[in-house]
Amino acid sequence: MTAPRLSALVVARNEEARLPDCLASCAFADEVVVVLDRSTDRSAAIARERGAQVVEGAWELEGARRNTGLDACSGDWVLEVDADERVSPDLAAAVRATIATSSHAWHQVPVDNYVGERLVRYGWAGSFGTTSVPRLSRKGAKRWRAQRVHPGLDWTGQEGPRITQGALIHLVDRDVSDMLRRLDKYSSAKAADLLASGDIGTLAGNLRRFVSRAFKSYVSRKGYREGAMGVLLAFCTGAFPLLSHLKARIEPERHGR
Repeated sequence: MTAPRLSALVVARNEEARLPDCLASCAFADEVVVVLDRSTDRSAAIARERGAQVVEGAWELEGARRNTGLDACSGDWVLEVDADERVSPDLAAAVRATIATSSHAWHQVPVDNYVGERLVRYGWAGSFGTTSVPRLSRKGAKRWRAQRVHPGLDWTGQEGPRITQGALIHLVDRDVSDMLRRLDKYSSAKAADLLASGDIGTLAGNLRRFVSRAFKSYVSRKGYREGAMGVLLAFCTGAFPLLSHLKARIEPERHGR
C-alpha cells in the first residue's frame, strides 16, 4: 500500500528573515507550497531555492489566501505552517504516523508559544492565541471562510484524535511591544470584518466580552501561572473584541473596505 503524500503549506508576506528556518522544518513533507501575498522582499527566491512551489498574488481576505494554498497542494494530506512557526522533529514524526493510519478528516496539532525566548504555556485564549490548532487535514476536507483575520472554518468529515507528540513552535511575539502591535493590527482587520458584515455589535456586549475573555485567559486557562505575562495576555485577549468594536464604531471611514 502506497504511503499517503503530505503537503506542507506556508502562507506568508515579506518573511525573508523567518522563512528559511520555517521551510527547513517542513523538509520532511513530500512537497512544500508557499503562498506569498504581495511580497516585495526575497521570500519568493528563498522558497524556490529550497525547492518549494511558489504561488504569488494579492488577496484582501486571509480566508481566500489560505484557500488558494490548499487548492495548490497535491498531497493526500496538508499540514499548514505559518512563517513564524517551526515543526519540531517529534511533531514531524507524529504527523507521518497519524496520516499513515488515520481514517478521519482532520486533527488538532499542539502549539508551543514563545514571546521572545520565553515559552509561555498558560493564558492563551480566544482569538489572541491558542495551544492547539486544526492544521492537519485531508485534501479537500477544509475551507477557510471569507474573513480578514482569524477566519472561521468549514469541514467535510470527522475530527480525529488530537496529536500529542511534539509541537508547532510558534514565535508569536518578539516582546511586549510586538504583542501590542499585533493587537492593534488584528483589531483593525477585525473591525473591517465587522463593518463588512453589517453588525459591529454593541458597546455593552463587548464590555462583557472583555471581562469574560480576560477571566478565561487569566483563570480558566491558568494565565496566573505566568505572573505578569499572564496579566498582559488576559488584557490582550479581552481587549481584542472590544478594541475591534471601538475602531468600527468610532472610525468606520478608516476601517471600512
